[in-house]
Amino acid sequence: MGYNSELRNVYAIKALSQINRLLGLQDRNSFSPTYGCFHRDYWLYKTSDFPDAVRQFGVHALAMVYKYDFPENIYRGNQRVRDWAIAGLSFWTNIQHKDGSFDEFYPYERGWVGPTAFTTFACIEAYQILKDEIPKDASRNIISAIRRAACFIARGEAEKDDLANHHAMACLALWKAYELLSDDNLRIGFDKAWKNFLSYHNSEEGWSREYDGVDPGYLSATVSFLGKIYQTNPATEILDVLHQSVKFCSFFLYPDGFYGGSLGSRNTLHFYPHGFEILAGKIPLAASIAEAGLRALAEGKLVPPEIMSDRYVFYRVPEFLQAYLDYSPRPVELSPLPYEETSFVHYFPGAGIFVAARDKNYIVANLSKGGVVKIFDRERKKILLNDCGIIGCLSNGKAVTSQWIDLGYSRSVDGMSWEVTGYMNEVPSNKLLTPLKNIVFRMVLVALGWNPRLSHILKGRIRSALILGCRRAPVWFKRSFSMNGNGVVITNELNLEGNARFQTLSIGGEFSVRYVPQSRYFQSQELCSPNGELNREEIDRFNRSKTIKVNCVLAPDTTLHWTIR
Repeated sequence: MGYNSELRNVYAIKALSQINRLLGLQDRNSFSPTYGCFHRDYWLYKTSDFPDAVRQFGVHALAMVYKYDFPENIYRGNQRVRDWAIAGLSFWTNIQHKDGSFDEFYPYERGWVGPTAFTTFACIEAYQILKDEIPKDASRNIISAIRRAACFIARGEAEKDDLANHHAMACLALWKAYELLSDDNLRIGFDKAWKNFLSYHNSEEGWSREYDGVDPGYLSATVSFLGKIYQTNPATEILDVLHQSVKFCSFFLYPDGFYGGSLGSRNTLHFYPHGFEILAGKIPLAASIAEAGLRALAEGKLVPPEIMSDRYVFYRVPEFLQAYLDYSPRPVELSPLPYEETSFVHYFPGAGIFVAARDKNYIVANLSKGGVVKIFDRERKKILLNDCGIIGCLSNGKAVTSQWIDLGYSRSVDGMSWEVTGYMNEVPSNKLLTPLKNIVFRMVLVALGWNPRLSHILKGRIRSALILGCRRAPVWFKRSFSMNGNGVVITNELNLEGNARFQTLSIGGEFSVRYVPQSRYFQSQELCSPNGELNREEIDRFNRSKTIKVNCVLAPDTTLHWTIR
């Protein structure tokens, strides 16, 4: 099979199409006190009371399009683009806290990786590209800010965010800072950060923990970050982790071209391609993943920069530009992806992930997440069933769902059958800020934010309130999956306890409940995700009897049938 190397241009085209957007988000008026700021909500709209440092990630993209030859790159060699990149670097130095940290979501956040390590990496990369053209005073300030930020990162995590990709980025920022500054203390900091990352990595199954489980989207980010390190630090231990991670990622490239999504602990749909391009000449399966991802991007089936929010488009543009630069020619024969293999059944007990290729179907389920399951037609390369679990609203107004990662769930697998039982959980992320709550929140920030330790305690409590923890509802459920000659059967059983009653109840379809900013982007597969919503009569009968069983049958002819009893 032949592969069209010109397809690599898709990376550049997708990225370059957003440079005018990045520049529109930046304050380019050299007489403005916020010259160089990429946070338009702050410098122009005045709807934000602080500048989000993460948006300064834009300096990396501007430096790259100024320096490198990409297809139809009108920005190359343009001195105004160079000056705007330098202004962005200078603004980054001006908003740094004395301890070396930066803010992202609210004032005095002092984020360890989110705003600090990510932007430090981006600013180091931009500085390395532009250093011969940066004025001496600005250069000294940038180097000083990089040093302070790197020392802050090296001191280690104080937030306890339990995000493996953040630990991988901490490693990347420290390694790049060490290469730039030749400071042995930063090399020691890198070694410490690497050991911390390994505590989040499951070497037996190949995944790295994101909060409380597996998230394919962020695992691709981890591959990207570690791949960037591997380019100049080809340590065997790093390559071993990359081998394991690439293999695990491969199970989440679906026959229809989409990737990851609601099966993951953080529901992310994004795919970071750069790491796979770096590794394509070293790991055969990485080349297969890179090719499949690039084709999917060309078909509009991943998360391209143009549909990302203003906050996160800054990440994707340089990622695609780097993927273009490090594109690897494909071998004549690519290694098969899991969905292309003849037949297999595999269960990852640590992750709770069930994967099977059987007859025409490719099946992936996350039992740790209450039995979220996707079924694909391998021949027609289309999704047949996208079942994200059970969700409903109780009479007290609280939303509850089976789509939660809960260590209290009981899981069992027997060949092509599996079962998950447990209690549904309340959805915490539906909380909204009122004007009064926002005033109180800002007062707390002013009162406590001056102290790094107190600011990190506050951030931990915010994370617990919006994202983590189990808030079990008085609704017991069992979801079971079986496959036979009559097709696929997913059985949902629910029992109400105490005075619990449902107002609304839905089973299946695409939905996400966990608060994750880089999630919930629209993809066309949602148009093919029917759910089974119970009507008023069915819900009333359930409330009276306290028990209900709902079967979803995917017949061999791919039609769906629902039965309720």
